[in-house]
Amino acid sequence: MTLTTTRSGAAHAAPEKGQDRSRRSEALWGLAFIAPTGLGLAVFYLWPVLQTAYFSLTEWGAFGGHTWTGFDNYLRLVQDPEVGQALRNTLLYTALGLAAIPLAIVFAALLNVKGLRGVGAYRTLFFLPVVTMPVAIAMVWRWLYNGDYGLINHLLALVGLDGPNWVSDPATALYALVVVGVWSSLGYNLIIFLAGMQAIPKEYYEAAAIDGAGPIRQFFKVTVPLLSPTAFFVSVVSVIGSLQLFDLVYVMSGSGAAARANPAFPRLQTVVQLFYDRAFVTNDRGYAAAVVMMLLVIIIALTALQFRLQRRWVHYG
Repeated sequence: MTLTTTRSGAAHAAPEKGQDRSRRSEALWGLAFIAPTGLGLAVFYLWPVLQTAYFSLTEWGAFGGHTWTGFDNYLRLVQDPEVGQALRNTLLYTALGLAAIPLAIVFAALLNVKGLRGVGAYRTLFFLPVVTMPVAIAMVWRWLYNGDYGLINHLLALVGLDGPNWVSDPATALYALVVVGVWSSLGYNLIIFLAGMQAIPKEYYEAAAIDGAGPIRQFFKVTVPLLSPTAFFVSVVSVIGSLQLFDLVYVMSGSGAAARANPAFPRLQTVVQLFYDRAFVTNDRGYAAAVVMMLLVIIIALTALQFRLQRRWVHYG
């Protein structure tokens, strides 16, 4: 750093050229390090979104090529009853799927008990569905739910109960799907909550015990409030994942003509499955792009709403 004097006689600091070069070098290195990630986000995330938004304003021919149609696909979207039904199914599945969060908290609290043996084995068993391919999970549960030779109906028959054809009955199809979704996501949520519980300082529990609080009271007055940031994270991730449900429905209900032959298909179809059907079965790609853009807006809106509401129930510190 050098000092320069103005005509008035006041002195001020002037940065050296070497220091300027050092700052530029640091800035260039910083840009170089984030460039691969930024390029990947731009190519694989931002550009596909922009391209899909453009395609949603076009109509595609049977052999390729597209013409500009403006907002015709969105007007058709609002008037399509199948879109409304798929959206209701998706939102109901998302709402019911949030039941996995309190279940995960309870199981995590049980596994967090001091002196419990075999905690590692329990964690592995709970986490197995997370690392299992969703298609494999759907195939196993499709066999379990089978109305003729499924294991669930076989066990019900042993006690004199006649079980329905779970995935083909409109009254039970969506709820059967929710059970699979909750079961498959329980392990991931449990591990996150268990890590959150182990990060809570023990001093809080010691102070609660001195005040006469038992284990149950400590759970509701100490664990649950301090676990609220973790619950908020899990809820955001769960909602985003549930709104994009596709693989379980595709395997358990089928696609195209086979799926529509299922009496419960209207209660099983989700927004992503509707997008797949329009894009790759009927080749109505412009309309399919409008469907998926609608889903993107819903995901953004619900995520923003969750961030807005978290101020009322999430406690940091």
